[in-house]
Formats: sequence, structure tokens, C-alpha cells
Amino acid sequence: MRVSVAIVCRNNEPTIGRTLESVKGLADEIVAVDSGSTDGTIAMLEAAGARVIRSEWLGHIRTKQKALEACTCEWILCIDSDESVEPDLAVAIRGALEDGPADPSPSGYELNRRIYYRGRPLRHAWQPEWRVRLVRRGKAGWGGHDPHDVLSVTDGGALVRMHGVLRHDSFPTFAEHLRKQWQHSATMASSLHAAGRRGSYFRLAVSPAGAFVKQLILKRGFLDGYAGWLAAASTAAGALMKHAMLLELSRGGVVGGGESR
Repeated sequence: MRVSVAIVCRNNEPTIGRTLESVKGLADEIVAVDSGSTDGTIAMLEAAGARVIRSEWLGHIRTKQKALEACTCEWILCIDSDESVEPDLAVAIRGALEDGPADPSPSGYELNRRIYYRGRPLRHAWQPEWRVRLVRRGKAGWGGHDPHDVLSVTDGGALVRMHGVLRHDSFPTFAEHLRKQWQHSATMASSLHAAGRRGSYFRLAVSPAGAFVKQLILKRGFLDGYAGWLAAASTAAGALMKHAMLLELSRGGVVGGGESR
């Protein structure tokens, strides 16, 4: 069965090489929606044989939907430009599609995405992180609230969890992650406010602490060493910023600094 790989990108030269290398021999087609790269991203995509669609940034959900709809193969693997398919996952994908899926045939597969920090996986913090990423063409769509996009099947079909790891090289340092958290928090607060959600003192007080305890204790992030502590701290910081910004918007304030790509 033929497989398309859908990617959205902008100035991802440091990570997209690994992304493209990881789908060699797996992708019959690579479709990339680029939102204004000025580095070597487009050249790397074209060298890998990708079909590049130049587009303004439409937000996470609409841009990923554009990439999804541009794919032509029966199965579509949706990955970010800082994600890559680890060998065990590539084997699992080939096995599922070449041998034929179980009966009844699923409409999609969930993959476990794992953060890598300084070349090493975080095996506890943020784990497991199951994401629908491999879907049948025409049977799935992107939704959620920017920047937290969610790919879901739309035909009521079954989802199957697949063995293997989708590697996520999201940030080189936790300082960079905190900067991204600030951008994500501004975007998320604006999205929630537009959807009718309002901020509260209660959520502002308890959500950061709850996020910290969840990652450090419940997910056993402490077993990842100091990186697990930093993961818990940055998650708590993101929750704090999101609820603070949402509270400000609920009181008539203006929040800037969201993602424009």
C-alpha cells in the first residue's frame, strides 16, 4: 500500500534532515507545506524529492489540514519537521501496511511520540504520548485548539496503537523550550478565549502545581534525572502562563506574542 508523508515547516534546517532520512524507503510521496523558509529547508526538501507547497501560515490546524488534503496515497503519515520515524516504528508501519491490516481494517494508527533531549530520550516525562499520525486518505482531519492540533478519524473507524517510537527533537535546550512555551501559551489562551472559555483564579492557582506533580511524580519524570525535573518545571510554567493570559483576556486585556510562523 502506498504511503504519503505530510509535513509542515518553516526554517527547520537543523531537524528536517533527520525527518527526511527517517522516511526513506517508507514514503512513496512527500508533501511539505512551507510557510516562508529562508534557510536551507526548501532545498533539502527538494533534494529528497518532496513536493513543496508554498503557503502563508494559517495556524497549526489549517496548515496541517492543507498538507493532509494535498496527499494522494491511500495512507498518510503526518509528522512535524522536528519529528522522525525510529527504525522500530518504520518496521511496524511496513508490517501493518504490507501484510494488510486486521479485519475490520482500521482507519488510523496511534504512534507514541517521545521527546529527545541532547540526543537522549525522556522515557518517563511526557510518556506515553499517543498521537494519531497514520491515517487513511479521506478518513481523518485536523482539529483542536491552536497550537494543540489533534488529528482524528472522521468516519468512526477503529484506531490501533502501533509499536515503535516517533522521535521528537522539539528543542535543543530547556531555555528554548520555555520560550516556545510562552508562545504556545499566548496562542492557546487566545484560542480558548475565542471558543468561549474564561480564566479563573482557581485554575491559575492549581493547574501549574498539578502539571508539575503529574510529570515529576505520576509520570515518574524524576527517573529521567535532571531533565525530568526540568520537563516538569517547564510544563508547570506553561500552565501558569496559559491561565494567566486567559484570565487577562477574560478581563478585557490583550495578549500578544502568539505564533505567527
